[in-house]
Amino acid sequence: MNATEPQSAWQGPRWALAILLAILGMLGPFSIDTYIPAFDAIAQATAASPTQMQQTLSAYLFGFAFMNLFHGALSDSLGRRPVVLGGLVVFTLASIGCALAPNVEQLIVCRALQGFSTGAGIVVSRAVVRDIFRPAEAQRVMSQITIFFGVAPAVAPMIGGALSHAWGWHAVFWFLAAIGAALWLINFRLLPESLPLAQRQPFRAGDLLRGYAQLAGNGRFTLLTLASGVPFNGMFLYILAAPAFLGRILGLEPTQFFWFFFFSIGGIMGGSWLSGQKAGRVPPRRQIRDGFVIMTAISLINLAASALLPPSAWWAFVPIAIFSFGWALMTPAVTLLALDVVPSRRGMASSLQAAASSAVNGLVAGVVAPLVMHSAMTLALASFSFLLVGLAAWQLLRWRWPETGRVS
Repeated sequence: MNATEPQSAWQGPRWALAILLAILGMLGPFSIDTYIPAFDAIAQATAASPTQMQQTLSAYLFGFAFMNLFHGALSDSLGRRPVVLGGLVVFTLASIGCALAPNVEQLIVCRALQGFSTGAGIVVSRAVVRDIFRPAEAQRVMSQITIFFGVAPAVAPMIGGALSHAWGWHAVFWFLAAIGAALWLINFRLLPESLPLAQRQPFRAGDLLRGYAQLAGNGRFTLLTLASGVPFNGMFLYILAAPAFLGRILGLEPTQFFWFFFFSIGGIMGGSWLSGQKAGRVPPRRQIRDGFVIMTAISLINLAASALLPPSAWWAFVPIAIFSFGWALMTPAVTLLALDVVPSRRGMASSLQAAASSAVNGLVAGVVAPLVMHSAMTLALASFSFLLVGLAAWQLLRWRWPETGRVS
């Protein structure tokens, strides 16, 4: 499939394929946070220490990051469908293993297996989008996927909290197993194979290493990956720190946490919707610039407010929502530009993007969040720092390759 033959692998409406791929893409981020409200219950049931409970999260994130290196390469060789369906089988079995875990050691192992498998959805779904659609149409579909990707880590704790409160912590993992089984059935029936045999790459160690070297050594790809992946943590950090940020810093009751997620989700949905509207009308370069301008301005306002005002939910949620809006506005365009750096290696490019982002997410969850989650000011500073990394990458890219993103 190439850009001159759009949608030949999909005969249904664009929105239907977008929803199918978006749900696949959200499985990974959704599974990260679903069980977080049940941390205390799991620790009591398994006699796990706080460090061991943190390891259940880190095992997932690093498993996700590591295996993402291979999902795309496998899909470039075997086709998109087998990798997605195989990943869903492993995820379903691993979720059952988590639900039945008699101790924290087994839970850590099964969480790692969940992480190994869920990357297939987000990595391959991005490649399928670019296989099938021309750039402007691909950006519209990618913006819809971004809505689900950004919403997933926000709604996951609410769903997990409700399940664990009603039926205990095991219910969270049985719920994830049911999702995995349902997605396998749906994708077995509906997911198209978008990569023809003639365009598949041989899966040999030498070819694989050459492909990784080609991408990792490509400065344009590296800078695009940093520009899209690192700023996400400026928002994700607040989600990871939600119990401390919302409860201890802002003084909210658990029943009031909904408002934080409402604002975050609203920002993501608004930015993603506008990105889809701008696709084909506004050059990606300008759209990315607008996203960074919004994130930079609101980050500076957030820093000033954190320094001058007492912590309060009345103002604290607004900067996070606007930051989320700016990120969602620019990230579909950046992601597609990265996938097109080496068109014959889109699956591998998607793998490296996801692996790099997941590795950073793992460091943020395991190292940064525990250090900064006890103060509104340190959270604001850390969020701004992540933005600056992405902004510096984009500015360097514009200087080195000024033609990037000029035309849709």
